[in-house]
Amino acid sequence: MKRTLRIAVVGAGLIGRQHARRVLGRPRLELRYVVDPFADPADVPAGPDTVLVADLGQALGDVDGVVLATPNAAHREGALAAVAAGVPVLVEKPIADTLEAAEEIVTAAETSGVPVLVGHHRRYSPLLARAVEIIGSGAIGDPVAVMGSALFRKPDDYFEAAPWRTEAGGGPILINLVHDVDALRALCGEIVRVQAVAGSAARALAVEDTAALTLSFANGALGTFIVSDAAASARSWEQTSRENPGYDTAEDEDCYHVAGTRGSLSVPTLRLRTYPGEVSWSERSVVTTVTAPRQDPLDLQLEHFEHVLRGETAPRVRAREGLQSLRVVHAVAQSARTGLPVSVPTDLPAARSAAAARFVQRTGVDDHVVNP
Repeated sequence: MKRTLRIAVVGAGLIGRQHARRVLGRPRLELRYVVDPFADPADVPAGPDTVLVADLGQALGDVDGVVLATPNAAHREGALAAVAAGVPVLVEKPIADTLEAAEEIVTAAETSGVPVLVGHHRRYSPLLARAVEIIGSGAIGDPVAVMGSALFRKPDDYFEAAPWRTEAGGGPILINLVHDVDALRALCGEIVRVQAVAGSAARALAVEDTAALTLSFANGALGTFIVSDAAASARSWEQTSRENPGYDTAEDEDCYHVAGTRGSLSVPTLRLRTYPGEVSWSERSVVTTVTAPRQDPLDLQLEHFEHVLRGETAPRVRAREGLQSLRVVHAVAQSARTGLPVSVPTDLPAARSAAAARFVQRTGVDDHVVNP
């Protein structure tokens, strides 16, 4: 029988409490510590042997894994402490608040060999996984165009509860967009250039409420994306995937659409359009809805973390993946400030589509792929 693994959850805020409850629900995990100097014990999920402590250092010598759910600015300190103690850590997304801090975490993880996972939980969604599989199979041909949205309306008390959300850095670019950037990277590959414009007309705050993006992918595909926390719409992952019961749901809506040379896929409904014969706007197409189970991706992420802790698998979203998604988001923020396109450096391998290869072969121009 597998031994029970001891877990410390650091941060007793909303997401930290969700992680803690899920740890308590897994039979071979023990919630040994909750780490938060300001937590009210009455508000902290706990098992019979759970101890509430103020500092991560009090827990590191007595746990097998750490779930880091602190504010973004504290991710660096917590992750580096866990790695230095040789304890694998699941870091909530984004991996850090700055690129420099994220790079420190990546270096520490890769130098030490201690697993660091980044909590991009949509990667564990069966819906997203099925979409990645469909696109990777070539069912829609080479990706050509991508459209996406994260449109939702945050209530006024969201800003009243945390006034920092009304200031620079508290808007949807740095708070929400990182989820979708990571999902688009999973679907279509690396994003190598962005251009963005942001506005604050809807709320007239010091931070953006809406931003529109253009995206260039390494495989030659182009994309558009719009994010707004002031839009009374349901075209966001949270409201279309039906994976979080805390949100209203719109079963007939999609938030991503990927069009290729032979068909298209809408996500998360998984409506797949293909052509049985010639591919042409004048020819008949066939639409099928692909099935996928609906499971809580946070549960599946924790299950994966347990397998990593037992040495049974490697991290699915490692620290360097989290760094790359953060690079894209910071490039979007930079472009929104300057109005200029921004190239996104990457040290991850980027698969090139057949369409991109043909473009290079025909024209001899590689800039749009490698150095936009």
